Amino acid sequence: MEVSEMKILITGFDPFGGECVNPAYEAVKLLPDTIGNVQIVKMEIPTVFGEAGKAVEKGILEHQPDAVICVGQAGRRADIEVERVAINLAEAPIPDNAGNQPMDVKVQEDGDTAYFATVPVKAMVKNINDHGIPASVSYTAGTYVCNNVMYDLLYLLDKKYPSIRGGFIHVPYATEQGVGKPVGTATMELSTISKALAYALEAVAWNEEDVKIHMGITE
Repeated sequence: MEVSEMKILITGFDPFGGECVNPAYEAVKLLPDTIGNVQIVKMEIPTVFGEAGKAVEKGILEHQPDAVICVGQAGRRADIEVERVAINLAEAPIPDNAGNQPMDVKVQEDGDTAYFATVPVKAMVKNINDHGIPASVSYTAGTYVCNNVMYDLLYLLDKKYPSIRGGFIHVPYATEQGVGKPVGTATMELSTISKALAYALEAVAWNEEDVKIHMGITE
């Protein structure tokens, strides 16, 4: 499917939590610079509460994208998970890369309780699955820096940049990160993660509105 020219900013975090790499940004770096008529702008952001959101806004101001997708590592997840909602809560089980460890604090004092992604979440999941890569919709981005930057992004888009669409994708550990971890730890090849991100970006470009199909969780 051909679409008119557009620009998507996609970000990935630097390593955190004792890991030497972060599959989020490593996979982002493997993306092509263009997908059809879509220009892909790649950017690394810090795993630091508040600073990640500021970095994303700097990228928005510099590149003027039509959509922004942030990508983060979720080591306990086995597939590509496209997040649907971010909550106004920062609660850190471990310090971030600047030593911050917030507890029971709001991401934005004047923000809504939650913001929903404005990209076509279901269409993104469907396009990834249609290409043979496991993916699903997630209804919790956690309470760490991933949720923090997703919330900050959607807050910014709601308050200042309403013409831009935004969302967040969680990815599993890269295969090499599984070395030394408990047996059964989910991993995925970086090349596969990057392909999944490309299919997600295709869906963003192709779909102004989300597809009408049932997705969700029962528990």
